[in-house]
Amino acid sequence: MEGAISIELVENIPIFRASSFVIERIETLLAKQKEVALTKEEENELDKYEELDDYLSLINRMIRNVDKC
Repeated sequence: MEGAISIELVENIPIFRASSFVIERIETLLAKQKEVALTKEEENELDKYEELDDYLSLINRMIRNVDKC
């Protein structure tokens, strides 16, 4: 997933986000899913993006908590 993550500084705190490519790909898959069933590969890809989002959310929460200490 090279290029899947971008880092932004928000109030001098690094925030990890899905890259614009990943966001566009997720939107494409979700739009397709509304029209037709996704292939198994596409379902797996969408699942991986969900895992990535969960992981980034966890990292961002941890960073914010450390910054408050």
